[in-house]
Amino acid sequence: MTLSYLLKRVFHALIVLVMVGIITFFVVRLAPGGPSLLADPKLSAIERQAIEERLGLNDSLPVQFSKWAGQTVRGNLGSSFLYGAPTVDIIMTRLPNTLILAGTSLLLTLVVALPLGLASGLRPGSAFDRITSTVSLVFVAVPVFWFGLLLIILFAVTWRILPAGGMNTAGQEGNLPDLLRHLILPAVVLSAASIAEILRYTRSSTRTVSTQDYVRTARAKGVGQWALRYRHILRNAAIPILTAVGLQLPRLIGGAAITETIFGWPGMGRLSVEAALGRDYPLIMGITLFVALAVVTFNLLIDLMYPWLDPRVRAEG
Repeated sequence: MTLSYLLKRVFHALIVLVMVGIITFFVVRLAPGGPSLLADPKLSAIERQAIEERLGLNDSLPVQFSKWAGQTVRGNLGSSFLYGAPTVDIIMTRLPNTLILAGTSLLLTLVVALPLGLASGLRPGSAFDRITSTVSLVFVAVPVFWFGLLLIILFAVTWRILPAGGMNTAGQEGNLPDLLRHLILPAVVLSAASIAEILRYTRSSTRTVSTQDYVRTARAKGVGQWALRYRHILRNAAIPILTAVGLQLPRLIGGAAITETIFGWPGMGRLSVEAALGRDYPLIMGITLFVALAVVTFNLLIDLMYPWLDPRVRAEG
């Protein structure tokens, strides 16, 4: 991997962040309505004008954007309208909770989808292949909110095995087993569609690679099943699988808004819903930039893994 390859990927990542910031700023500001602080009917025109002036909303959009961009470059994302606290501080209190949920969901996705997809791709047309393909198609189509409510009804209401929501039982903060019990349902719901998609990508890529000449040659030479599957097939099938995994992070974080709301999980997804409903411009922008940074960083790491997996990418870089 050359330095030019790395610099090119970092440059592309910076462009994405800038474009996300610009588009989000103007879309949010041009949307109908305004901050919920100004929706109080008891406010007089003078009080409303004073609030707008304090929040900087009485300036023109170009002036507001220039102020926001200047502050953001210096690392200042402003103060939340709803909470009256620095946006960064609010996000940092919720970010670990979302990382726990999204990280667990991603781990669950890889642990379940990769072995099942590999096994399905190696036995095309078998009963196992047909079952996994059908089940994965169902989970791709099932809405997240419906699946979440179904699991709550079954496991929390009917069978009373798992808690219906929240992150901890009252008085059990810091209790790891209690946290894990609360994590099971939202992690399963959030990872269900990702498992289905990665499974289908792995199956398709495995089927394609397993028909290549070098795989047949290795099999004819008597290479063991483990080496054949994981060194010759899975590694060469990993490029499209890695790309699919990179596309799952926006799903995991974006889908967290629905999942965290259903299960009352105090993360950034739920915070984004609160910010959107309250038209909290600084908080909306801060969350958007944090999510964009996470997605760009994750995909940058995947881009850096391509040359290690495929020497052709290394040569092109």
